[in-house]
Amino acid sequence: MLKRLQRWRENRLIARLDLARQWESAVAPWPVAARYQGQERMRLQDSALRFLLRKQFVAGADFELDDSMQLLVATMAAVPVLELGLDWYRGWSSVVIYETPFVPATAWEDEFGIVHHSDEALSGEAWLQGPVILSWQDVLEANADDAYNVVIHEMAHKLDMLDGDANGAPPLHRGMDPAGWKQSFSSAWSALEADHQAQAEDLALDPYALEDSGEFFAVTSECFFEAPERLATAWPDVYTQLCAFYRQDPRKALGGGSSSH
Repeated sequence: MLKRLQRWRENRLIARLDLARQWESAVAPWPVAARYQGQERMRLQDSALRFLLRKQFVAGADFELDDSMQLLVATMAAVPVLELGLDWYRGWSSVVIYETPFVPATAWEDEFGIVHHSDEALSGEAWLQGPVILSWQDVLEANADDAYNVVIHEMAHKLDMLDGDANGAPPLHRGMDPAGWKQSFSSAWSALEADHQAQAEDLALDPYALEDSGEFFAVTSECFFEAPERLATAWPDVYTQLCAFYRQDPRKALGGGSSSH
């Protein structure tokens, strides 16, 4: 009953704000959106508009955030959960967007009780039960050549955090094998680590994925949606696992083969 009421209210807001008309032009610069056609495209638009209504978008510092920017970010966020549902983004309510990479106002305490402050500028950040923070400059740099998408990266962290910290093991669907998931990702980690240490050219993923298991899942998720053929070629087992988790096969829209799941 509550969900039906929520959708009714959202339908009224969507109609009143005329966001659907603006959506096509807002997502046009992002090639991934063009893969979704017909009924899938209509569902993507609907999911993006509802994401926009359910999350509070906040401009960081003096940045001016317009509707088109919000629609693009909302659509990028909607892609990973298109077949899962927006409830997978439960437990948090805000998206903060800065114009450029930002320095987080956070500190951490080491084992000796010394408090450290970081001055490293970030392109994105996801807090456990807190906001997603993004750099608009980095949102615009999403591309298949680098398998890069900061929005999908941070949303993957949010999915990973559903059962605790971001550790590379999001809640798997019934029928998925946790041992198989771990084996596939561990093998890919070892392969990327070996190639990186050997200073190999054309790494399958950005070596930032080797920071920890949570980053590895987030970076492979970026590649899965932005450059699916690359991921499927490098690590078909990982690609198959992500097809099963996201319940999508991005290669189909590119004319590639399909993975069984």
